[in-house]
Amino acid sequence: MWLPAASVRGGLRRAAGLTQAQVAAALGVGRVQVARWETGFNEPRGDRRRAYSSLLSSLARQHPDTVTSTAVP
Repeated sequence: MWLPAASVRGGLRRAAGLTQAQVAAALGVGRVQVARWETGFNEPRGDRRRAYSSLLSSLARQHPDTVTSTAVP
């Protein structure tokens, strides 16, 4: 599953006007976990990775200027 670089993840979230707490609630994790994913300290796995990938893919389509990678789904 596609995930942008950790350095892009927070930018996508902010571009959509979402807080880490809102993303965490949508994915069923704690806010600290989202912060760790955004810094690259941890990576999501399993169902949470699929859900996070889907969310970020949607945000990347809505805010393509935020993604600096050419690996947009």
